[in-house]
Amino acid sequence: MKIRLKRFGTRQRPFYRLVVVDSRRPRDGRSIEEVGLYHPIEPEEKQVRLEEERIRDWLKRGAIPSPTVRRILNKHDIAITRS
Repeated sequence: MKIRLKRFGTRQRPFYRLVVVDSRRPRDGRSIEEVGLYHPIEPEEKQVRLEEERIRDWLKRGAIPSPTVRRILNKHDIAITRS
C-alpha cells in the first residue's frame, strides 16, 4: 500500500488528492481512500488539507508515502515511523 498523489484539474491548473492505493495500480487508478488535498497553485495557507488521523492510521498499517507525500507530511509535522 502507498500514500501518493492522484492528479486532477486542467493542464495549467492541476490539483491533487492524497490517496491510499494498492502500489500496483496506475497513478490515476482506483484508490482505497482519499486522505487529503494538495493545491500547488493556491496561496500557502490553502495549499494542503489533510485528514491527519486517517493518515496516521494508514501509516501504522504499513502504507508507504511517496517522496512528494513524505515532504508534505514532514512539513505538517506528521511523523512517519516504521514499527
